[in-house]
Amino acid sequence: MDVIQVPRIDGALLFMPTPHVDERGFFSRTFDRDVVARAGLDPDAFVQDSISRSVRGVVRGMHVRSGAGEAKLVRCSYGAVFDVVVDLRPHSPTYRNTEFFDLTGDNQVTVYVPAGCAHGFQALTDPSDVSYRIDRAHDPSEDVSIRFDDTDLGIPWPLPVTLMSERDKAAATLAMATARLS
Repeated sequence: MDVIQVPRIDGALLFMPTPHVDERGFFSRTFDRDVVARAGLDPDAFVQDSISRSVRGVVRGMHVRSGAGEAKLVRCSYGAVFDVVVDLRPHSPTYRNTEFFDLTGDNQVTVYVPAGCAHGFQALTDPSDVSYRIDRAHDPSEDVSIRFDDTDLGIPWPLPVTLMSERDKAAATLAMATARLS
């Protein structure tokens, strides 16, 4: 498994596995404690694994947590998603930078999203399963949602948005969200 630094988001990493493919399908290591440790992360810090299933066109995000934030490993385990990370850490050298990733069930690439960065994705297939490994227990009082279509973000979502949660429909502008985070 190779680890690549994401140049536009300080501290973000891509974990690039090598799926072993044959006539049966594939086998891929999706988490390796030693690789994570060599990348400078504490593999024991992750306390929760979650999965979401979305239909084509769904947007989930943009989500970030206030307080100490939340770091996570994100991987599309089935289907394909257009994944987005935005650096909202005011003292980061990559503050307000945005990066996009094509995550698929075929490539099994994992994105490490540092605490203080907003994250979201759009499902490109029906269905798309996204797996998360999170470093803090969920506290709903710390949830911050940013409008997916905020012009200050300028995210080029590849498909028309078909569905989103009520929380995401009522999300704050980037300006309002960053005020809440500071």
